[in-house]
Amino acid sequence: MSCLSLVQAMPVEVHTRIAAPAMADKKIALTLDACSGKFDADLLDFLIRKRIPATIFVTKKWLDKNPQGVAIIKAHLDLFDVEDHGEKHIPAIIGPGRKVYGLTGEPDIAALQREVTEGAKAITSAMGTTPQWYRGASARYDPIAMSEINRLGYKIAGFSLNADQGATLRKQAIIQQFKRLQAGDVIIAHMNKPASDSAEGLAVALAETQKQGFVFVRLDQVELQRVNLQKTSPAKQKLLAAN
Repeated sequence: MSCLSLVQAMPVEVHTRIAAPAMADKKIALTLDACSGKFDADLLDFLIRKRIPATIFVTKKWLDKNPQGVAIIKAHLDLFDVEDHGEKHIPAIIGPGRKVYGLTGEPDIAALQREVTEGAKAITSAMGTTPQWYRGASARYDPIAMSEINRLGYKIAGFSLNADQGATLRKQAIIQQFKRLQAGDVIIAHMNKPASDSAEGLAVALAETQKQGFVFVRLDQVELQRVNLQKTSPAKQKLLAAN
């Protein structure tokens, strides 16, 4: 394999923001991953009480293990949009033995197809809704996987603000992450680790965000555009934050 082929096969983290005119009306999107494990009842309760919409990316594994969480979400589909996080939480990278963040990817395209489609079927069965967006485990993708996900009819949901770093950050660190929040941002956080600080940190940060006049939207209400966060200049960041 050539050096060019190796570069092309490297998985990338997809970064997206809400497409214009999100800047003018201060729209932001909260997305929550439910990978496996349990459900964070405190976080869901906070969102329901504060009427904060969110897009929740669930795996079939999570749906199967958390009937109580499923019932709460299903009872509030006016607030929550449920989207596809896969069947078994396997990264969208293709090739035997390939890993990202310690998670083993898919051996071939057929396995990726199953991960995406079985995850979607589980959502339709549990929620009665049809997902439009896909977020793979680890939120990293190789080019072949991205192309196949799109071919299957799903849009890839990236993000621009990582609020809890996979539910590993402490409360104050989560709050600090929101100091960088800009209009148009897509926030990623987690709702499958109730023992973490995610619910407590997000409750403080999201309440303050509401006070600042940001408007929460779900991904089924907007379009996203790819951005290169590494190339956003300090001057542009300041301009975006001022809008």
